[in-house]
Amino acid sequence: MLATFIAVLQQVNIEEKIKNAPDNRYEIGVAIAAYIPFVVLALVAYFIYYKAKNRKDLDD
Repeated sequence: MLATFIAVLQQVNIEEKIKNAPDNRYEIGVAIAAYIPFVVLALVAYFIYYKAKNRKDLDD
């Protein structure tokens, strides 16, 4: 329930922002900002995988 509410609040129409962009630099910034959450999520997933793979207590 809370996750759905947060997802609705964070929904952004990127095409509309790019269409109303004052210049190309703004378009590039919007594109980069759109991909940052996915990159961070991938890094966190890799970190969790790495830590789980290298656990010493499972090597008995």
